[in-house]
Amino acid sequence: MLIVDPDMHSREQNMRMLDWNQLGFILHACADHAHAVSFIEKQRFSLVVINFKRFHDEGLQLCAHIRQTSRTAVLLLGGDHDFNLARKALTYHVSDYLADPVHASDLSASLKTIKRQLDAETAALSPIHAVIQQNRHRPSSIIETVKKYVQEELHRNITLKKISDALHFNCAYLGQKFKNEEKMSFNAYLLQQRMEKAKRLLEQTDMRIYEIAKEVGYTETDWFYKKFKAYTGTSANEYRKRISITA
Repeated sequence: MLIVDPDMHSREQNMRMLDWNQLGFILHACADHAHAVSFIEKQRFSLVVINFKRFHDEGLQLCAHIRQTSRTAVLLLGGDHDFNLARKALTYHVSDYLADPVHASDLSASLKTIKRQLDAETAALSPIHAVIQQNRHRPSSIIETVKKYVQEELHRNITLKKISDALHFNCAYLGQKFKNEEKMSFNAYLLQQRMEKAKRLLEQTDMRIYEIAKEVGYTETDWFYKKFKAYTGTSANEYRKRISITA
């Protein structure tokens, strides 16, 4: 997690309030609001805790910046009991908003809820997280991680929304970033990978068409037939026959 608080005294006070490690969070860095932006742009955090007391404008600006690129959990501490202020904060989909005075029991309950939500996301998206762990020591870009996941998990139901949730990125941002780097949309890339693998399986194996359809992520064989013909200009059966004749 990242703690954002320019006030050293309140930062230390909040850190001493609970055993954060016991609640499942490891402090990676502390920063003021300005320097927090560079931290967030360079690294992925599961949780960003922002001191909201006396820093309402800075806190909201940081929330806006985070939500432009990420779905990282955000916890606001020390805000006023002001409905309009809380409503503004909620527009940025913060995980929780704890107004002053912040009590240890409330903070603990909030963190436990956030941890359960994060654990549930991790369990539901474990294949994506496995790819992330495999590549965490390699100097690969986030788009390379997305591509590697797609290539390894073609037999699954893949959506950019699931991937962006696992990586704590804003889905629209990740989609645009993918398109900028790959010169094609994520869906176009996913279709390309499915169809190219289907072609290889038709060429190199004796698998039945419905088996190939499942292998490349289609539970409905008829839908696979339509997609394959639209992509190649020929049916899967005709493609296999043509390959066997020319071989």
